[in-house]
Amino acid sequence: MFFYQIKSTYLFLLISILFFLNVCKSENSKININKKDIKKEVSSVSVPSILTGADQTSIYIPKLFGKNIAIVANQTSVINKKSKFNPDITSIHLVDYIHNSDKIHVKKVFAPEHGFRGKADAGESIKDGIDTKTGLPVISLYGKNKKPSATQLEDIDVVVFDIQDVGVRFYTYISTLHYVMEACAEHNIPVIVLDRPNPNAHYVDGPVLESNYKSFVGLHPVPIVYGMTIGEYGKMINGEQWLKNGIQCDLTVVSLKNYTHNTAYNLPIKPSPNLPNSTSINLYPSLCLFEGTVVSVGRGTDQQFQVIGSPNKQFRSSPYSFIPVPKEGARHPKHKGKECFGYDLSKEKQLDRLELKWLVHFYKKYTTKNTTSKFFNPFFTKLAGTKKLQAQIESGLTAKEIRGFWEEDLKDFKKVRAKYLIYK
Repeated sequence: MFFYQIKSTYLFLLISILFFLNVCKSENSKININKKDIKKEVSSVSVPSILTGADQTSIYIPKLFGKNIAIVANQTSVINKKSKFNPDITSIHLVDYIHNSDKIHVKKVFAPEHGFRGKADAGESIKDGIDTKTGLPVISLYGKNKKPSATQLEDIDVVVFDIQDVGVRFYTYISTLHYVMEACAEHNIPVIVLDRPNPNAHYVDGPVLESNYKSFVGLHPVPIVYGMTIGEYGKMINGEQWLKNGIQCDLTVVSLKNYTHNTAYNLPIKPSPNLPNSTSINLYPSLCLFEGTVVSVGRGTDQQFQVIGSPNKQFRSSPYSFIPVPKEGARHPKHKGKECFGYDLSKEKQLDRLELKWLVHFYKKYTTKNTTSKFFNPFFTKLAGTKKLQAQIESGLTAKEIRGFWEEDLKDFKKVRAKYLIYK
């Protein structure tokens, strides 16, 4: 009987232990499931998407009611709309959207370099015309007429400016902004800038433009890469009194939402025909300097501003070659029909500075033989904004040594820039 009681007690304890272990296993299983659910829930939370100035119609559209307006726009001037009736984001061009309103009177469109639909070659003179979709007159601000005239503005109450920029001094949309602001200031017409992200806003670099070398590819004393959105840049033009006679424009910036200067942003629409993707846009500040040399930057290929090369015999040992041919946006490319030897840079890591090593390399290689033609042409100084950069390369300085000459000017510019920043 005693042994039976011991056996029964042992059996009871064993069953209890097994029951307890099973409960623990079950609870642990529940905990694991909950962790997975939490992880799944966290991963499903998306970062708020960037809202451009144009997307925020509720802010600026009421300001236009009953007004005669002009719009400075190109193919990038698009609104992304989402509503409860249409949960999918749909795009509509800003001009079409405003023109459809019976409360706003769109009188005309001003077009920058490359035209209203963005198909013209770089540097090609754009003619005035009629937009076939809306019937609106399109007035070119590239060519002989870079600034709206008094006649072109006489029936206008407000000018809306909405163009995607890439944050580089020689990209001419900021020069167009300057002349629009100046013309409007002279005629007491307010300007509304619908801000857009700058894909090169994550750094500031390059030589600062010297006043003797002002041109349409460089109007202001800023470095090649200035790290500001076009809205911030407009504020700087005003605040630093860079307009003619120091006049100031009645300027409103509809700022971005969910954006900082370090926010990665892939442009949904090509800002110009020869900047087809994010890689080309990132390389553009560094490679565009080659436009002032014997080297092609890939215009007339499908890898514009991603490949560099020249047909000169000094470069034939290079690992890559391409042949430029006429294409949309490059009807007469440099070295058309000739095999150019150089490098494919399309796999380069994202740059966070102005890179000179390729320019220095090509110059050295070009001048190792007796050459009858020059490596640089006069356009190089316009792009650089100074004669010093060419002289420094010709004197044999390294890229690192050249960069050292920019440091003090960049520090001074950053102090100016800081006064006008809207975003972190």
